[in-house]
Amino acid sequence: MSLEPQNFSSSQPLSQPFVKSSLVEVTDTLAVKPPCRIFFKNEYEQPSGSFKLRGIGNLVSKSYKEAKTKFPHKEIHVYASSGGNAGLAAAYAARYYKVNCTVVLPVVSKPEVIEKLKTYGAKTVIHGANIYEADQYLQGILRNVNVSKYHPIYCHPFENPLIWDGHSTLVDEIFQSQLPEQDKPKVKGFVCSVGGGGLYNGIHKGIIRNKSSSDVFLVETNQAPTLHETIKAGKVITLKSVNSLATSLACSSLSIQSLANYNDQSKVKTHIASIDDLEAVKGSVNFYRNYGIAVEPACGASLSVLYNQLPFLTSKFPNLGSDDIIVVVVCGGSCTNVEGIKKFETLVERQAHKL
Repeated sequence: MSLEPQNFSSSQPLSQPFVKSSLVEVTDTLAVKPPCRIFFKNEYEQPSGSFKLRGIGNLVSKSYKEAKTKFPHKEIHVYASSGGNAGLAAAYAARYYKVNCTVVLPVVSKPEVIEKLKTYGAKTVIHGANIYEADQYLQGILRNVNVSKYHPIYCHPFENPLIWDGHSTLVDEIFQSQLPEQDKPKVKGFVCSVGGGGLYNGIHKGIIRNKSSSDVFLVETNQAPTLHETIKAGKVITLKSVNSLATSLACSSLSIQSLANYNDQSKVKTHIASIDDLEAVKGSVNFYRNYGIAVEPACGASLSVLYNQLPFLTSKFPNLGSDDIIVVVVCGGSCTNVEGIKKFETLVERQAHKL
């Protein structure tokens, strides 16, 4: 089955680097019938491969336009630290505005990500065992920038209000142009994966702005328990080690705003769940088998709620009716490909034989 994504022409004039992604109802295509209508918001359609382009694209766009006005004599340069999708989004946005970009990646970054960054014209620097160390190295680069000649745009993967504003546009699209008026009150929840919390912050903001009563359901893996550990501690902490197959969820800390959003349940009710890495992998495998599209296990974490963890959904939303709507954000991800999905299939099959 095809998810029938919209056709975006490269010549289409855009005010932002990101595009409007499709919203597709998939209720009748799922192997296990859900208690309500299910829609996919297909963020894998973003030119860089993931939802990250909304947030980081918005950050680069706003910063670029401001710099062109305030510092017309300076050369603009985009800087990012990332092992994957955030760096790709920064590099794509930089190319969109025809400015240079440097991405610092940890040594564990996948070769295909590095190659894709190069196709965007980004300079890549490999340093550090993890994203934290890569970012610390980038901070040193930024301190040595000749600011009389260059204007640096620093792109954190998730901790910036402009990033959250960008992510919130996916909610705007749904309520302002993709759902008929009679269906808008029927949207009961958004399901998304959570790593550092940038996507959650954006969805949270979008729900409030569009005056929706929707809840948010956040899914992470047991091997990347940043959200659960932060909530348990009652403050933002830094995990010493995060080792998950869902590499894009493996953030050592959570956004400060995400903790504040979770603690204030009066504005948007937030549910959370943690699954095993293997369940996230199954989500990616099942999605590929259904639609022929490769997405990361980080994306598979939210998809697992429909494919192999449906009781999680029904427990968080116990009163769903057949006309109610749940939107699952298919966040995408460029840190895997078809070859990677085949390896995941083998992993799933081996695990099945052990049981």
